[in-house]
Amino acid sequence: MQSKVRVMGDVMTDTTTQGAAGPLGWYSDLAKPEKRTFWACFMGWGLDAFDVQIYGLALGAIAATFALSPAQSGLIGTVTLFTSAFGGWLAGLLSDRFGRVRTLQISVAWFAAFTFFCGLAQNYEQFLVFRSLMGFGFGGEWAAGAVLIGETIRAEHRGKAVGSVQSAWAIGWAIALIAWTLVSANLAPELAWRSLFMLGLAPALLIFFIRRFVKEPEVFQATKDNLEKSGGGSNFLEIFSPSMLRTTILASILTTGCQGGYYAITTWLPTFLRTERKLSIIGSFPYLAVIIAGSFVGYLVSAWLADRIGRRANFILFAVCSFVIALVYTQTPITDTLMLILGFPLGFFASGIFSGAGPYLTELFPTRMRGSGQGFAYNFGRGVSAWNVTFVGLLSSTLPLGQSIGVFAGIAYALVVIAALLLPETKGRELTAQ
Repeated sequence: MQSKVRVMGDVMTDTTTQGAAGPLGWYSDLAKPEKRTFWACFMGWGLDAFDVQIYGLALGAIAATFALSPAQSGLIGTVTLFTSAFGGWLAGLLSDRFGRVRTLQISVAWFAAFTFFCGLAQNYEQFLVFRSLMGFGFGGEWAAGAVLIGETIRAEHRGKAVGSVQSAWAIGWAIALIAWTLVSANLAPELAWRSLFMLGLAPALLIFFIRRFVKEPEVFQATKDNLEKSGGGSNFLEIFSPSMLRTTILASILTTGCQGGYYAITTWLPTFLRTERKLSIIGSFPYLAVIIAGSFVGYLVSAWLADRIGRRANFILFAVCSFVIALVYTQTPITDTLMLILGFPLGFFASGIFSGAGPYLTELFPTRMRGSGQGFAYNFGRGVSAWNVTFVGLLSSTLPLGQSIGVFAGIAYALVVIAALLLPETKGRELTAQ
């Protein structure tokens, strides 16, 4: 039995008695349109992960091909994330104006094409440009997809479903790791990384599934109809209005912390294992595999917890644990065996923290500005946190790489805790056509 109260124009549903079926039992309760949207976004995010993670995996081979310094290598990662911030914001604006589904299709085609072009780059400058353009589509895919599934899934399952979509990142990462291990074992280094990037064209096939099976969310269509009848329209500047500015700023700080910690750790992790732990590509495979396994489980558990303990408590829990584990993993003299074991909680917490981002941002912004607000907040965070990748590379010239990672991860996760304490709780909020 659910009870409902109206708060800030939305309906808050009491979900304290829900979730008895466990972390995965909710899926059978979804309607067919919800399931189709779930899988479209799941596949999109997994393929996104593949295209993004191959850079970190192949960084050593790319750096050797173009004779890159650590700062140049970090700059490529930073610029990719920085342009993805603009791509995400733009996709959010377009999704409010032209629809979630159409924007998602365009974003998928864009990032797939430019990932392929990266494999054809003949010098550092070309690779930097192609990777930057790929970032636009990468950011756009999350912005459009997160709003789409957040509006499609009902309130009592939103946290679990949207958060579970994030688990596709671990699957895409795992596929990238397996693909890189295979091609690097059988091909010359330069040919191996180029082949890996050319495989990034595969996500374009997802467009056909989206076009045929996924429809616009009812709440979005109803809001659009209401705006047309009243002679109004979406206005992306409304997220900076006096009534919304505080929410927009705090949501942006929250996502800056989540992504800043994650990218500081995962972008440089393969390099850390190779340079400081003296592991080869093959030797580092089990360490990365354990981290990815932890990430997958972390996404699912965090998605379930977001609907059980609330959005804010979930963020604080995962931020604190992420910082502690990252500190131990990168800055203490542990054995290789212990490092292998600690990889699971490192992946669990550093990745799991993202499961709450999609549903929380969806619930913080009204439907008429949801794409703009969610796209801006998440991708502003990505744009700022992107510099963590470069800063880690720069600091590693004076400090060990592990310490450099720890410094910026600590700052990032502190921001998560501060923002979560200042934002309102939204668990169970029903979305309305406003």
